[in-house]
Amino acid sequence: MRQLIIATGNAHKADEFAQLLAESDFDVQSAAACGGMPEVNETGTTFAANAELKSRALSLLAPEGAWVLSDDSGLEVDALKGAPGIYSARYAGRQANDLENLEKLLRDLSHVPQAERTARFRCVLSLIGPNDEVHSYDGTCEGHISNQPSGTSGFGYDPIFVPAGYDKSFGELGETIKSQLSHRAKAVRALAAAGL
Repeated sequence: MRQLIIATGNAHKADEFAQLLAESDFDVQSAAACGGMPEVNETGTTFAANAELKSRALSLLAPEGAWVLSDDSGLEVDALKGAPGIYSARYAGRQANDLENLEKLLRDLSHVPQAERTARFRCVLSLIGPNDEVHSYDGTCEGHISNQPSGTSGFGYDPIFVPAGYDKSFGELGETIKSQLSHRAKAVRALAAAGL
């Protein structure tokens, strides 16, 4: 099996990737295999650029022959010209928590009619191979932003994001349905379909 190290300090995200890639021939490990995830200044202006900054930072510490995978993801709201986008995790400020980000987004959309609150979660994966080759994979989940939070499942903007074709938020739908529809799951499926 090939060693695949997930470039994140978030143990839950590493576990999620391990589950999504369970059918692959990768032995998925956390950044702890390299002594932990180094601090990365996300200076990119796109999800793809920030994802590559993270995977490249960890690849410098990875054992020979290892693959390194990172993701950058966030919420794009059409009425806000794609915001919060790459700033999704710090929309209400660098020290903001999930609830503060969510509340700021609802305030910013308070004047926008429901029909115009279309949005999508986007995930871009950056995979660096043992020969320093870079592969990029994209996944999106279309939907809209509700007027108020509902549900306690998930995290971040999940309680206000209603995926297309559903009338409940990710916060209500639960992990099983979210794992089928999510932007991250779709990006991982694109990676798997590449047959690397």
